[in-house]
Amino acid sequence: MIVDDDLWSAIGDPTRRRMLDLLLADGAGTATTLSARLPVTRQAIAKHLAVLDRVGLVRATSAGRERRYRVDDAQLARAVAQLSSVGSAWDARLRRITRIAESIQRNIDNEKE
Repeated sequence: MIVDDDLWSAIGDPTRRRMLDLLLADGAGTATTLSARLPVTRQAIAKHLAVLDRVGLVRATSAGRERRYRVDDAQLARAVAQLSSVGSAWDARLRRITRIAESIQRNIDNEKE
């Protein structure tokens, strides 16, 4: 699986991850409702939402003078699949490193005998 760097850059920010958590819990939200629950300005929230929208993690609809945001379930599932794939690849790398380290340790132990 190809990893989408823009997607992971967007998710890498802790404020955006918290925003996604809130949107998932509440079903939807606006920059105003999110800023009331986070320690950042409404303008900063709007910029974070623009980043999440650009990578497809949220979708906006007009709600009066504001835009209402919802998490895009398909894109979130894609992100989860990428994370799982990356995790599996790193698990395999770590197993290989462990085998190499164990082999080196066995050689050192054999030389001491």
